[in-house]
Amino acid sequence: MAEIVQNAPDTSTSAGDAVSEVALEAEVKELTIEDVASAESESAAAPTDGAAEEKKEEAAGAAAAPAPAPAPAGGIDEATKKTVQRIPLLRTKAGPRDGQQWVQRLREEYQALIQYVQQNKENDNDWFSIESNKTGTRWTGKCWSFYKGLRYEFDMHFDVPVAYPAANPEICLPELEGKTAKMYRGGKICLTDHFQPLWQRNVPRFGVAHALALGLGPWLAAEVPSLVDNGQIVHN
Repeated sequence: MAEIVQNAPDTSTSAGDAVSEVALEAEVKELTIEDVASAESESAAAPTDGAAEEKKEEAAGAAAAPAPAPAPAGGIDEATKKTVQRIPLLRTKAGPRDGQQWVQRLREEYQALIQYVQQNKENDNDWFSIESNKTGTRWTGKCWSFYKGLRYEFDMHFDVPVAYPAANPEICLPELEGKTAKMYRGGKICLTDHFQPLWQRNVPRFGVAHALALGLGPWLAAEVPSLVDNGQIVHN
């Protein structure tokens, strides 16, 4: 069992006003990603007559955001590309110091995460659990990957950068520190050369769900088999 949980806040300006507690199941199957490049974004649906004013506001927010870059011919497998295309794009460009705008950003973050977990469940491809603190600035959870029929599970955490969403989260797997060259000090995973420019082209549209789908997921798929085969990690 795994959860996406928003802890209840203490004040009216905290993230809890934006997102109620949500619990969803998650489990993972082994991924087959070798590299990550870019992903196309889905076109926004036309507004309906019954929600004209709401759609006008959304359209205004979308117009202010930079358009995402088109996908290249290769570099990402089709399954992952389709998965990322189904994760909702975010609109609010706000970080932890931006007050009510950050509350709105957290609403969008959780909407994207919930949809991502739901589609993973539908595809029998769930692979992480995650929750945030009361202010949405620190995220903790577990991630896991299957290799040769065995499940390898790891603690993960990251803090939302002050410059977020212009700066992407740096995801940490502390128990793997020192066991692979694809990791920085403190257990921060080393992402592919494609991830950083892809993220920058999609500010503020990419969020936590996209960082997991395009960053952590491919990293686990590439590194876990090597770590197991080299005896760096063993199944418990």
